[in-house]
Amino acid sequence: MATSETCDRPAPAALDRDEVKRGARSPGLCSGTPPYSLIIPAYNEEARIPLLLSELAGAKGEVICICEGDDRTFSLISEFAEANPDVCIRCDRRAGRLGKGGAILEGMRQARAPLVGYTDADASTSFSQMLALFEILNGADVVIGSRWIEGSVIVREQGIGRRFESRVFNMIIRALFGLPFKDTQCGAKVFKKAAIDAVIGQMVSTGFEFDVELLWRIRNLGFSIREHPITWHDRGDSRVRGGDVLRMLSGLLRLRFAR
Repeated sequence: MATSETCDRPAPAALDRDEVKRGARSPGLCSGTPPYSLIIPAYNEEARIPLLLSELAGAKGEVICICEGDDRTFSLISEFAEANPDVCIRCDRRAGRLGKGGAILEGMRQARAPLVGYTDADASTSFSQMLALFEILNGADVVIGSRWIEGSVIVREQGIGRRFESRVFNMIIRALFGLPFKDTQCGAKVFKKAAIDAVIGQMVSTGFEFDVELLWRIRNLGFSIREHPITWHDRGDSRVRGGDVLRMLSGLLRLRFAR
């Protein structure tokens, strides 16, 4: 069993199964039902997460960080929590490797708000952009940020190889799963919790292919999904490597044609 450790605010009782070590301070703003839960998967993000943390100062919802790896990410989040006692932030450090999708799934299980979203730790999508996506949820069950539709702004372009790879991947996804979206892999998505609760028990993907499976299962149940343009920054140091793309495609093929 993977073990975990939390920083700052006490974790929900559901975490007992993971042998959580709770912080000593009172739950403060975490005691009620927050307006939204924002999940941040963080694997060795000490060099990239400070920008996002600076944007989270004054956040009114619940922030759930799922930390993996052996760098100072957990410590940086703990220090931010100490310096910002009015922010409801929880940091869950994992001893084992969950994978990006697995980390997001764990955050979804912990989320207490009626609206749940996730974003990348490098602030490629700003916190203010995430708040805007939450506001749009009044008109849909799911809103996904897109870099490739009209109205989107790319502040710093990816290299031509990554852009080509992304477009080809999305073409394959459309063909395999019938998803009409131009960008399934952007790390900025928000959901009504009812949509998540309807599929979370069926999810099997824990890697980068997680986004595709999640959208596919939600759409198959008839929930509405809206694609929305965002402003996106390429921060460099992508965690997706060539081997990851092949594993993603292999996992998606198994998922699509499983009996």
